[in-house]
Amino acid sequence: MEIYRIRGGEALKGTVDISGAKNAALPILAATILTDETITLENVPKVNDTIIMVETLVNLGAKVEYIDDNTLKINTSTINKCVVDNPNIKKIRASYYFAGALLGRYHQARVPLPGGCNIGGRGLDMHEKGFEALGADVKITATEIVVDGTEGPLSGTRMYMDKVSVGATINIMLAAVLTPGKTVIEGAAKEPHVVDVANFINGIGGHITGAGTDKIRINGVPALRGGTYAVIPDQIEAGTFMMAAAITHGDIVVNNVIPTHLDSISSKLREIGCKIEESDDWVRVIGPKDKLKRTQVKTLPYPGFPTDMQPQISVALGLADGCSTVVESIFDNRFMYVNELKKMGCNIVVDESTTAYIDGVEYYQGANMTSPDLRAGAALVLAALAAKGVSEIDGIEYIERGYENFDKKLRNLGADIEKLEV
Repeated sequence: MEIYRIRGGEALKGTVDISGAKNAALPILAATILTDETITLENVPKVNDTIIMVETLVNLGAKVEYIDDNTLKINTSTINKCVVDNPNIKKIRASYYFAGALLGRYHQARVPLPGGCNIGGRGLDMHEKGFEALGADVKITATEIVVDGTEGPLSGTRMYMDKVSVGATINIMLAAVLTPGKTVIEGAAKEPHVVDVANFINGIGGHITGAGTDKIRINGVPALRGGTYAVIPDQIEAGTFMMAAAITHGDIVVNNVIPTHLDSISSKLREIGCKIEESDDWVRVIGPKDKLKRTQVKTLPYPGFPTDMQPQISVALGLADGCSTVVESIFDNRFMYVNELKKMGCNIVVDESTTAYIDGVEYYQGANMTSPDLRAGAALVLAALAAKGVSEIDGIEYIERGYENFDKKLRNLGADIEKLEV
């Protein structure tokens, strides 16, 4: 088992380069199934989730070559089955994107139920509704998703999302891009990675408009071509390093970002006392000399404050002057880190799994903790960096599902962090 051992108390300073967005790279990797021609993907983060997606493409019969750690050449013309049976795929949430891509290309798919982080209800009802609206038969068992569109032709449709779902929005796009006719998704998710998937598909001959708004239109095309595409920078990795500057009262320049994707995060950092500077592709965060200020936070779909940044800002508010509240409106089990944070002396109480009440303390004390999920694990690392003394964090395989070279990047900013085998 690997752990992080962290000695806190250092103000993090310097420059960090942000990797490609995991949440964009995963569906784009699946989307390469939609064309027979070769795709070159750049700026793909080499994290556990993307590694498993690539393994799964190879398992299906695709040819994948790593040009370097972050550049892949992929040809899926040799895919020879529509059954996803790579056992590792059960470890990640993004497995369901193979259902949309295989349905779109081969009109059938059998995919294990998604795994990933246990952060509450993330049902597949919107995916099922979308696939059925396109004309497919969908069966969801205790272990897998079975999608079959071979009995009759799939055709474009108009679908109304009952709730905003990033995964379902993307999955319906994947299924619809080669489907004859026009498909309209009303109530679509607006997240940057939804836009990135649409941009990738359009770049190889697809016809998707409206991505980034709540109405997406997909005009089906007969075939897609090859091409080269660079994945957008990771909004959440960037936000995590921005929060690290705040929590440690440091000064960090976060490079290779799209600042507009970070507006809600920057806004909250200003509220709690940080200074923010921006240019075309970087953001600088200067933590306050004194205590952070209290504030109120509510997670919302983009462009609101992202749920994937909720644990990190909660850690920051645990060191703020006064009482803060954090309302989680997206997932119903996203406060699993609270008991771990309490080991460090954080004064935090959660009401019915939706609202955290946080009364700031003077300091955190180092402790031994377990990462319960990806973003919570990153937040516990930030808490340890700000704490007095030494902390050890296990369960770091969750963290490494979504952060490329996390410990190395933190060390380059002055953090005393090492990864140990125990």
